[in-house]
Amino acid sequence: MFHLVPTVFGRTRNIDRLCYGGVIMVEHRLSNLIGFDDAPFRRNSRKRVTVVGAIFANLRFDGVLIGSVKRDGDDATDQLINLLARSRFFDHVQAILLQGITFGGFNVVDIARLYEELNRPVLVVARYMPDFETIQNVLRQQIPGGLQKLARLERAGPMEAVEGVFVQRAGLSRIQAESLIRHFAVHGRIPEPLRVAHLIAGAIARGASRGRV
Repeated sequence: MFHLVPTVFGRTRNIDRLCYGGVIMVEHRLSNLIGFDDAPFRRNSRKRVTVVGAIFANLRFDGVLIGSVKRDGDDATDQLINLLARSRFFDHVQAILLQGITFGGFNVVDIARLYEELNRPVLVVARYMPDFETIQNVLRQQIPGGLQKLARLERAGPMEAVEGVFVQRAGLSRIQAESLIRHFAVHGRIPEPLRVAHLIAGAIARGASRGRV
């Protein structure tokens, strides 16, 4: 949300500014976040896939949520809603980060519904631009309910290049997305809530975290 304020000297912490016609528009920075990532899984496994949420108050790691989703299923949105809404962290979390829009293979998150039901903006972050042509072909030909999942992907909109990563968003502006990534990506390009969720998820699945984060 933007707020109109008079011009002042200096910079106030936790806000971003845009100037239109001599009036500064202030957009408050989102500082309490949860980042969700799924754990690695074996290609031939049909077990449920672990999902980890790492909660941050600014740059302080504050807690963990652990749930699961069905491999290539259709319950990721419900699971994330329930996991966060029933937790003690819900009132403090201001925004939700997702490491990609699919969890447990092709279990596609409905980011618009996630935003609407939890009343928290959602930012999908990917290090690289996904191969959407391949994803579309797999959803059409190999995955039960694939056409509905494809429609969900398309409703999320195209990915945008922001601060060295690619994002999709629901309920927040591009300015907010840029500010959030700049503030939280302190050890590379990936925001800390996602980086830490990735490390924890990997350790749960393999006994130790590994790979690039």
